[in-house]
Parts: sequence; structure tokens; C-alpha cells
Amino acid sequence: MMNKSIIILVLAFVTVSLKAQNVFVTSAKITYEKKLNLQRQMADNKWLSDDAKDKMKKYVTTLWDYNFNETTSSYKAQKKDTNASDMMFAFSSGQNTSEMYTDLAKSKRIIKKSIMGEDYILPDTIPNLDWKIMNDVRKIAGYDCRKAIAVINDSVYVVAFYTDEILLKGGPEGFTGLPGMILGLAIPRYNTTWFATKVESVNVPIYAISEPAKGKRADNEKEFKKLIEMYTRYDDKKNPRKIEDIKKNLYGFLLQ
Repeated sequence: MMNKSIIILVLAFVTVSLKAQNVFVTSAKITYEKKLNLQRQMADNKWLSDDAKDKMKKYVTTLWDYNFNETTSSYKAQKKDTNASDMMFAFSSGQNTSEMYTDLAKSKRIIKKSIMGEDYILPDTIPNLDWKIMNDVRKIAGYDCRKAIAVINDSVYVVAFYTDEILLKGGPEGFTGLPGMILGLAIPRYNTTWFATKVESVNVPIYAISEPAKGKRADNEKEFKKLIEMYTRYDDKKNPRKIEDIKKNLYGFLLQ
């Protein structure tokens, strides 16, 4: 009788443990809505008339897919028809062929970025951010998310909301390093937000996640020098940019 009771207790414990494990997401597809406040972004643009700014649509919105498994992820824009008014600001709305592959186990990422009208493949290491976790909590796409803040480019504040129910320490635009997945992101200086609208196929078989392949590679000194020369072709030669600033633009977080 005692042995039977022990067996029942063990089975009950195993069942509860399995249910608890199934709460955590290890592979899925997340859809992010990226929203740029275009009117605010272009407010100081001296090339546009006030009338043009008034007629401008307030927001440019794009959808991005984030596929991930236990250690790797891919992030790219969804393909969709774009009207002429959106195309005028494609450079700022992120509607291009750029994408990002991240391998957290190897601490590396590969960026495919549209530069001067051509796609380039840029191997890179995953940048580390000094996150400060706050007490604020909000629900995003059905998950309770905690707030965190960090600084990029010396003075640009980033606000993130992450959930520890999704185990991968990833997020949109290459932001990583929190104790779970970033489902909400805001960079006030850039007038841009990213929020997950849905998380699909929880714990499905691992997605086919691969590195970007189509594009010019700039993974050696010779090719990178060519890229720098092309990228700075129209710069003021009397006041050249520092190489560190150029690299920040090329390898920055935002796929713009």
C-alpha cells in the first residue's frame, strides 16, 4: 500500500514537472510590428516644405519575422507591396532586403545590409549592452514582460520589455542580453518602436534557420576597405568621418 502511494506521488510530480517545462518556449516564430513616427523623424528636415510635412503620413509601419530555436535566430522584413508614398521613405522604414542571423552559442551574428543600393554580408560579434532591469511590467502578445533600459552609441537610450517564458535571450534588430526574449522595444531618439503582435507555433520542430547568403561579402581587410571607400564616396574630403563612426553606422543595431 505504501509503495503504491509513493508511485502515485512520483507520477504526479513528474506530470506537474512536465507541464511546467512546457510553459517555456524554445522555438517559435515571432511577428514584430516596427513603427516609425515619420512626421517627427522629418520635423527638422530643411529640404521638405512645411506643407509637405503636414501632408506626410504620421507613421510608417512594417512587419518583421523572427524565427528562432535554442541557440540561433533570423530576423527579416516580411515581403509586401509598397506604394509610392512609402517608397519615398524606404530608407527609414526598413523596407529593404536587410536581415540578421544570430548564433548565441558562438557569440556571433551576420548582418545582411543594403548599402548604397547593394546588399553586403557583414560578419560581426554580438555586442554586449549594460542593461538595467526595472520593476515595471506590461503584457505583450500574451506574455508578461519586464522593463529594462540600456544606452547605445554613447547617449541613445533604449527601452526594452522582455519575457523569461521564452528562453532565447534574443530580440528584434539584434538586441540581446536580457534574461529572455525582448518582445517590446523603443528608441525615442530614433522615433521608432518594435512590438511583438504574435508568437506562433510554440515548441514546434526547429525552423530551418540559415545565414544570409546573397550579397557581397566584406569579411576580409581588402573587401572591407572597398566597402569603406564606396560608403564614403560622397563625404566631405576636407572633414572625413572617423573609422569608428563609420563602423558604428555599418554594424549598428538598426537594419536601415
